[in-house]
Amino acid sequence: MKKLLLLMLMMTAFVYASAQPKKVSVLGDSYSTFIGVIPAKYATFYPNDRNDVKEVEQTWWSLYIKAKDYVLEKNDSWGGTTICGTGYGGMDSSRSNFISRVDSLGNPDIIFVFGGTNDAWANSPIGEYQYSDWTKDDCKYFRPALACLIDKLQKRYPSAKICCILNSELREPINESMREICKHYQVQLVELHDIEKQNGHPSINGMKSICKQLLEAGM
Repeated sequence: MKKLLLLMLMMTAFVYASAQPKKVSVLGDSYSTFIGVIPAKYATFYPNDRNDVKEVEQTWWSLYIKAKDYVLEKNDSWGGTTICGTGYGGMDSSRSNFISRVDSLGNPDIIFVFGGTNDAWANSPIGEYQYSDWTKDDCKYFRPALACLIDKLQKRYPSAKICCILNSELREPINESMREICKHYQVQLVELHDIEKQNGHPSINGMKSICKQLLEAGM
């Protein structure tokens, strides 16, 4: 009787867990921001007078969550931030970069890492491939920083599926580095193409295209 009861409880727990929608967290830059959703101290881009995205429902991540019937866990996106610790003008961005925000994603089932755009625009140094023993100085370079970021995410959220998103129209060293490092860590990389932009940021059509390309990639 006890065994039967235990089995029934286990089955109930399994059914309950299966019925829960997956939780999605976003670690990003301005492309993934929206005022009132990201932390209040973070710089945001959306909504913006120079872009037609005016509603949170028009963002790529909101469209994706709706299409998959998932829920948003955390959106930790900060406008202007780099993956590495070198920002615009060569300034130290270690306090706001992606690595510094690894612990801010809640308890997600899926993590989207949408970065590298500011590293490209700020002309952050690329560095060499390095897969362990990172120091703060190492992570001022893009390649060591991206490897460190993914390593930390995998250890901090071992049960979550991680997907990196690569923006279109970035310089080739950034693209090549993303491909190589994601391959090393066996993390899915979705390389975007033909994204319509206004003021350098996805428009409504661009947001729809990002969502579509994620779905087509099996995310």
